[in-house]
Amino acid sequence: MTRPFRSRRDFIIRIGSISATLAAGGVLSACGGDDDNAPGTSPDDGSSPNEPVRFDYGVASGDPLADRVILWTHAKYGSLDTASDEVALTWEVATDPAFGSLVASGETLASAATGFTAKVDATGLQAGRQYYYRFRAGQHVSAVGLTRTLPAAGIERVSLAVFSCSNYPAGYFHAYAEALKTGAEYAVHLGDYIYEYAAGGYASGDAQALDRVVDPAHEIISLDDYRRRYAQYRSDPDLKQMHAAIPMIAIWDDHEIANDTWREGAENHDESTEGVFAERVGAALQAYHEWLPIRTDASSDLQKIWRSFDFGDLLSLHMLETRVSGRDQQIAISELANPATAAAATAQLSATDRQMLGSAQQQWLTRQLAQSGATWQVLGQQVLMARMQFPVSILQHLNADSLTPDAQQAALQAIEAYLTAKATAAQAPQLLTEQQQALLDTSLNPLLGYNLDAWDGYPVARETLLQTARQLGKQLVVLAGDTHNAWHSDLTLLDGTKVGEEFATTSVSSPGFEEYLSGFAPEQIQQVFLGVVDTLKYLNSHQRGFLLMEFTQQSTTGHWYMLDTVKSRDYTVTLERSASLA
Repeated sequence: MTRPFRSRRDFIIRIGSISATLAAGGVLSACGGDDDNAPGTSPDDGSSPNEPVRFDYGVASGDPLADRVILWTHAKYGSLDTASDEVALTWEVATDPAFGSLVASGETLASAATGFTAKVDATGLQAGRQYYYRFRAGQHVSAVGLTRTLPAAGIERVSLAVFSCSNYPAGYFHAYAEALKTGAEYAVHLGDYIYEYAAGGYASGDAQALDRVVDPAHEIISLDDYRRRYAQYRSDPDLKQMHAAIPMIAIWDDHEIANDTWREGAENHDESTEGVFAERVGAALQAYHEWLPIRTDASSDLQKIWRSFDFGDLLSLHMLETRVSGRDQQIAISELANPATAAAATAQLSATDRQMLGSAQQQWLTRQLAQSGATWQVLGQQVLMARMQFPVSILQHLNADSLTPDAQQAALQAIEAYLTAKATAAQAPQLLTEQQQALLDTSLNPLLGYNLDAWDGYPVARETLLQTARQLGKQLVVLAGDTHNAWHSDLTLLDGTKVGEEFATTSVSSPGFEEYLSGFAPEQIQQVFLGVVDTLKYLNSHQRGFLLMEFTQQSTTGHWYMLDTVKSRDYTVTLERSASLA
């Protein structure tokens, strides 16, 4: 007889499993990960009688190469809420959904040591081929997933769905399922796959109404905490559907650990109350490697996740780690504005040894760029690389340290004065007043990045990277996330030379400028940024969604898809903008 669901959470997870299977084109087999086995029935592998094996978080694949791909699942006996023994699994890869033509198979375990997750590297596959895969524990069978390997040379087109910043309590994950409708072949996640905050924390105002209050309720710090948070996120039916349908190439950002993480600490970590930061990092990264279909480095160094993916001779995707392996501590705008700290902060900001990637990763990237013969060199990384610099006359009122209504009103006046001076200089410079000339004089009114957690806070490291691409003669495309807004910008050297373009995705659910700059209408925010930042081509500051990147030998095109809401099950999706780099 069918065992009743122990909780509404169980019910939602199970429905999500079925949705993922149907989306992947598979069918639930007789047991299919369900728990409708008759009491006393024993799987043919001799596993625990009376306890069915549950595959409650579906299946996933990732890190595809031309001849292999990582396959993932979570398997447990009985209830999600009870301890269980390790589960012996058989994994299978086939060219047909009925698994009549197996091309690879093997054995693996889901055990307490890995939080009952299981990952295998399925090898011996053909390039550019779609495959079906599943896991079995005796008669118990997971949902069927679809994956594909990377193409060989001669490929004409590749499409990537790009995601960032999926915050469970902030709203539904519609973007994941909608991306599948575009025909995307691979997914790229640029970080903030989960958030670490407690219930009632960041972006949780509607969590109870949406039935998306985080688990555990406290801020996550321990390994068990991180595992539970990943499990909750992976219960989302849209996320499960996406994972079951296409392989993902992922990188973490800060919230998989703690807000504004750097090499030795984070803004959202207090060692006096939350323990040694390195221990928290270790727990967070272990859970990440357990729950994401990522290929762990042969060195077993969990921080070393920079890696490259060659899509034939069309593009090379280089995934960068910008948080814990090399990044120096961020500098606050307030440190630069305070006369008592300005000199030291300015020297620190411009130091030639100031690191974002670290020397080992920078050397690796230089080698990868030099060795690749692909048409497009694509950097998959977290934070904005393009210059987002504002004059100090504006930043003294409007920055991450000061977003009060009064500050926003003062900033509006400063913005109007600066843009008026800039327009006058372009149209009738002879009419510039002395005050306007001072506003445009960067020695008197310096330009600074509004967000120093991004590459604007590491200007020498950025210049080094961009100069490397230019000297190697590479066509550079940078993908970014982090900001919860959508951007398209030119990438330029300090002398103004263009070396590529940046395509940045909005968030899956986290709020953007519409929440932080509530005193500005979205149209105002767009006009301000486009007016101040000369290299900026596009900004959407108020909608959630995803970015679809299409590559051909002739061009790279970004398509920004936007949702009208993430607060309702009823929503619409619109192709808001497309832009190409030829």
